[in-house]
Amino acid sequence: MDLPRIFTIRESGHRIHNPLTPHKFAVLGEALRLPPGTRVLDLASGSGEMLCTWARDLGFTGTGVDVSSVFTAQARDRAVELGVTDRVEFVHGDATGYVTDPPVDVAACVGATWIGDGVAGTAELLGRSLRPGGLMLIGEPYWRRTPPDQETAEGCHATGPSDFLLLHELIEQFGDLGYDVVEMVLADQDSWDRYCAAQWLNLRRWLDRNPQDEMAPEVRAELSTEPARYARYMREYLGWGSSP
Repeated sequence: MDLPRIFTIRESGHRIHNPLTPHKFAVLGEALRLPPGTRVLDLASGSGEMLCTWARDLGFTGTGVDVSSVFTAQARDRAVELGVTDRVEFVHGDATGYVTDPPVDVAACVGATWIGDGVAGTAELLGRSLRPGGLMLIGEPYWRRTPPDQETAEGCHATGPSDFLLLHELIEQFGDLGYDVVEMVLADQDSWDRYCAAQWLNLRRWLDRNPQDEMAPEVRAELSTEPARYARYMREYLGWGSSP
């Protein structure tokens, strides 16, 4: 049970595996206005940057769960680096269906709603670990503007225009599910640039170190096409945000 290698190659130099920046993660944590000791469950926690920095800066505690053995190891190392191993733990496992007991104050899935087969299923999953009156935190892509055709949607790594909603439609979806949106932090084009462009350098450096690896042709093909694809499609059409 693990992520395909291409994911860990592509984001090998990343601490954050979505287009939020460290500053935006800090803003998001402060926006929750919760006291030290707040308990967090972070599903698909990646390399643990959100949970570790919130533990250091805000005094939160919690558990992260991620299917990637590489990212989980990085998260544990980050906890040691920031001196928060007494406040956080990281579990290598499938976040799909993961429920914790006792319930937590904040249940989060920031950018991996595939674990619940979409926003609705992820909200239902998170709700099973959330105490009454707690906060649910979901990060999700949205269309900055509606793609004009199938080619544009696929250029954003979607299967079609129906994969995502416009921002106001996404917010309305949470209301339809019975939840109030009480805050939001959005990626901007600069933070998208930092997330995606940094992947290209990761790919290039990996190729330099591993020219004979069986993955080299796939990595070479991605590096040859992704910069232009991103500039033409994703940068113009795809947004990303996190809302409690």
